[in-house]
Order: sequence, then structure tokens, then C-alpha cells
Amino acid sequence: MRRLRLRSVCAIDPGLTCAEFDEIEHEFGFQFADDHRAFLAAGLPVNTRPEPREPGVYYAHAEPWPDWRRADRDQVRAALNWPIEGVLYDVEHNSFWYESWDARPQDMAEALATAARMLAQVPPMVPVYGHRYLPAGRGESGHPVLSMWQTDIIYYGFNLADYIDREFDRDCDEDPREPRATVDFWRDLV
Repeated sequence: MRRLRLRSVCAIDPGLTCAEFDEIEHEFGFQFADDHRAFLAAGLPVNTRPEPREPGVYYAHAEPWPDWRRADRDQVRAALNWPIEGVLYDVEHNSFWYESWDARPQDMAEALATAARMLAQVPPMVPVYGHRYLPAGRGESGHPVLSMWQTDIIYYGFNLADYIDREFDRDCDEDPREPRATVDFWRDLV
């Protein structure tokens, strides 16, 4: 059913193979969560119309499905860095500072360097669609999908299956339950 809904908004190529997952995870230094991996193994959603883009710049809306098989590698890196870059933007332009980072340095360059060093330790987020992300991590599943725009982070689904229903099934009923935040650092920004 979900596959049929997705087929109405994008093409679906054959799923990623074990060898392709290994190559992607090795190249980019993360592991897909189990449910994300199963989703991409069942079929790889791909964008049906190419959008012009500058290499290495991530456009959250220009090409929403990450094409793990054929995308420009700099574009993939930019998508993987999007959540971190968004937090750094808010550190620089919107006075954001995470309370466990200790005192904020007065010098902006030093504040950005400290924030970047601290952000290098947070769990990586992996793009699902546009600026919707799941945490990385083999042996993990059931995380809520997060919409990430700088430090404005909200739930977009209880888990990957719920997210697909909500994003692509316009008749999906509202659910009064609250998702359970699961991943360090990012859950504190929801």
C-alpha cells in the first residue's frame, strides 16, 4: 500500500543491495537505521525531474529523495551535513547555544569552533526526504522522523512507516499521541 502511494509522487527503482549499503555506509561514515535500510532495500524512491543545482550545495526542496545510488557525492555530503550546518547557522545568527556546551565564548569564531567540535559528537542524522531525517545506527529502528530546519525541529511521524503515510497520504487521520524522542541532542531541540 505504501509503495503504491509513493509511486504516485515518484519513481521507485530497485532497492539498494547489501553491497551498495556497505559502500554508502563506508564512504559516508554512518550506518542506516534498520527500518530505513529495509525501506531502501524494498525500493529506492527517486526524483522524476532533475533540478539544476550547484555541486556540494544541499537544496532541501530541489531534489527531495536522496538518490543514494547515483547522486553527486558532494550533494550527499551536503545533505548529511544539513542538520549540523543549520545548528551552526543558529549559533552564529540567532544566539543559539546548547546548555550542556558550558559557557558560550564571546568571540564568534571561537563559539562556532566550540559548537562544531561539540556537534561532531552528536548522533548523525540521515536524510529521508527533503529536510526530513532519521538517526543513523544499525540495530536501531522505530525512531520518529524529524523535520530539521536549523534548530527548528519537529516530529513528522512516529516512525518511518507513519511518516510515509502522513507525508504522502493526504487523507491520513491525525493521531493525538506524541512521538517519543529517541536520539541524544536532537531530541532536546524538538
